[in-house]
Amino acid sequence: MERRNFLAATTGLAASCLASQLGSANVNAAEEPASPTTARQRIAISTYSFWRFQKGLRLPIEDCIRQAAEMGFDGVEVLHVQMHQTDNAYLQKLKREAFINGVDLCGMSTHQSFVYPDKEKRDENIEHTLKCIELAYRMGIPTIRVNTGRWRTITSFDELMAKRGVEPTPEGRTDEEAFKWVIDSLAILVKKAEECGVTMALENHWGLSRTPEAILRIVKEIDSPWLQVLMDTGNFLEDPYDELEKIAAKSVFVQAKTYYGGGTWYTLDLDYPRIAKILQKHNYRGYVSLEFEGKEKYQTAIPKSLAMLRKAFGTS
Repeated sequence: MERRNFLAATTGLAASCLASQLGSANVNAAEEPASPTTARQRIAISTYSFWRFQKGLRLPIEDCIRQAAEMGFDGVEVLHVQMHQTDNAYLQKLKREAFINGVDLCGMSTHQSFVYPDKEKRDENIEHTLKCIELAYRMGIPTIRVNTGRWRTITSFDELMAKRGVEPTPEGRTDEEAFKWVIDSLAILVKKAEECGVTMALENHWGLSRTPEAILRIVKEIDSPWLQVLMDTGNFLEDPYDELEKIAAKSVFVQAKTYYGGGTWYTLDLDYPRIAKILQKHNYRGYVSLEFEGKEKYQTAIPKSLAMLRKAFGTS
């Protein structure tokens, strides 16, 4: 057989075999569809976990980043009030610190309140939040935690916690007024959020956003992808799982509370495997950020918290 005829024959045979194998593989694939893969749940930590507003323990953010990396976290959520400075050189230093330590700066927790009858006060909080969005943008942080705020008819936070986060509406005022102030303020802020590519995540927190119905009302009213929900596992104090389920579909960030050594204001015995199933049911793929809020030393409580969360979310 001539060489060219031999090559043609063998090439045809190989192609025939390959087609046969591919056909068989396609039949098997059709018979047995591939199961969807589950992405590894990324676990972050809030710098708040290293501080918890304790006197003398306000660690620099860069120290928190290094310790988070050493402990094995995937990301760091920056608590804005914990930052010692906000000039651009410092912001870029933090971004570099995270990069060389192999962790993401995945969130920023900010504080504001729009529940003020005084428009000047609301405008001050809008301006503050605009600056926070800009800070997050400069640091490459994709989301910030925002709050509605509260009436402050109970001035002491300890007393507010003793009353399970419920405070009375001031005489002569209504919660409907407060909802309008919050919605009008957030409607201004979503424009800056979109411009900077920073998603605002409204937390289930004390005050007007204490219930899932209130949070969802505000988010639906704004109707923007740049305002979604932040799920805090420790802020629904009674039968939390049904409440967490209600906000899961709109959640883009999760703060996971732990209380080793007993909580400062209260302690919840949270079922994290159950919470993980709720989030997985709603196809949640964002970060779960640890907020350690117990009295145990963070050096031992944080690693225990991480191991627990990794096990609960099946990533240990």
